[in-house]
Amino acid sequence: MSLTKKKMVDLYTIMLRIRDFEEKIEELVMTATIGGFVHLYVGQEAVATGVCATLTDADYLTSTHRGHGHMIAKGGDVKLMMAELFAKSTGYCKGKGGSMHIADLDLGILGANGIVGGGPPIAVGAAMAAQYKGTDSVCICFSGDGASNQGTTHEAMNLAAVWKAPVVFVAENNHYGEFTSQAKHQCIESITERAAGYGIPGAIVDGNDLVAVYEAAAEAVGRARKGKGPTLLECKTYRIKGHFVGDPEVYREKNEVEGWQKADKDPILRLEKKLIDTKALTKDKVKKIRESVQKEIDEAVKFAEESPEPDVSELMDGVYA
Repeated sequence: MSLTKKKMVDLYTIMLRIRDFEEKIEELVMTATIGGFVHLYVGQEAVATGVCATLTDADYLTSTHRGHGHMIAKGGDVKLMMAELFAKSTGYCKGKGGSMHIADLDLGILGANGIVGGGPPIAVGAAMAAQYKGTDSVCICFSGDGASNQGTTHEAMNLAAVWKAPVVFVAENNHYGEFTSQAKHQCIESITERAAGYGIPGAIVDGNDLVAVYEAAAEAVGRARKGKGPTLLECKTYRIKGHFVGDPEVYREKNEVEGWQKADKDPILRLEKKLIDTKALTKDKVKKIRESVQKEIDEAVKFAEESPEPDVSELMDGVYA
């Protein structure tokens, strides 16, 4: 499948929505407007956007502790997300879940997950359910390089391979597992080297190139829909912000981060240049899109601020553990 210029503009808008949402959240946390641990997706926008562009509402995904981008890319409502982060009753989880537990089953979003490596078993379960029901739904399992070392991930990939489950394991290799560089927590350069151990295809893609991510994901999703089983897709990207908002980041050099923010590395700036060069967008249109997205995020904040607090009588509603 190839992307039309119009579709690329739509995806560019989604990437901006993710970036602006995350930057607003960072501002709100740093000013103590909202509380709790928040893990930002800044710098990885092309991965979620490119992968989710290959899906339908009938497809599933499992997310991570860094899940806002996945939610937005799959069609999540930023107003409901913002309200959840404000712990308001209008939030996706009625204000009880917070950043790491946002879900929308109507969109096939099975939830963010505060447990590293918690998503893969859920993803295989969802894929097996689709198989059992005879649908062509696929489940995307987002995880990071740190999660690729977890036993849950390996067990899930093994079962998915044995059962030819329609799941795509998307490893977002942002080079850091929390505060540890990949070079210090793995003896391999690419996570996809492990695919051979399960007899499944492994593909590496530039995770900051939207078109490359989309094309690789489309191939993997198409393979899963045809009953040919799982794929391990490694997207090489970079986490611009710290592990969490407020992270002192003593474990990496400032010039390393700055290098990934340059126009030839930043996924949004790269796509923006491509769209302008191909005349899919003009600089004036870019400005209008940016202003429109920022207005959308500001409206989400207003919605959250004006939403009611959860009532104490609902304390145990929807709580299962």
